[in-house]
Amino acid sequence: MNPGPYSNGVAMTTLTQKRCIPCEGGVKPLTREQAEALQRELDPRWKLLDGAKMLEAVFEFKNYFRTLAFVNAAAYVAINEDHHPDIDFGYKTARITYWTHAIGGLSENDFICAAKVDALVAA
Repeated sequence: MNPGPYSNGVAMTTLTQKRCIPCEGGVKPLTREQAEALQRELDPRWKLLDGAKMLEAVFEFKNYFRTLAFVNAAAYVAINEDHHPDIDFGYKTARITYWTHAIGGLSENDFICAAKVDALVAA
């Protein structure tokens, strides 16, 4: 697997420096090629799903406390960026799924938020 510009658990990307731009539709979702290029800037656990219309990762933790702390931090990112993923979690795992509902696929916003979530676990 090509980890791209991801090294030693720290994402080396400019995505974390960007802010989400509100999307109310009227734009096309990213192509598979565009999504794959942005995916290479993320932790390798992020996978493209549903024909590159969704972006998902599963994070594993030592216990429920750490899992819940991560979920709360990811929710804080979502609120600050005004871009909200689906988050499912259990005792030691959290699954985060991004896609831009208004366009029925992926936008750069999804990758910005995924990079910011990566920064939570790299810290």
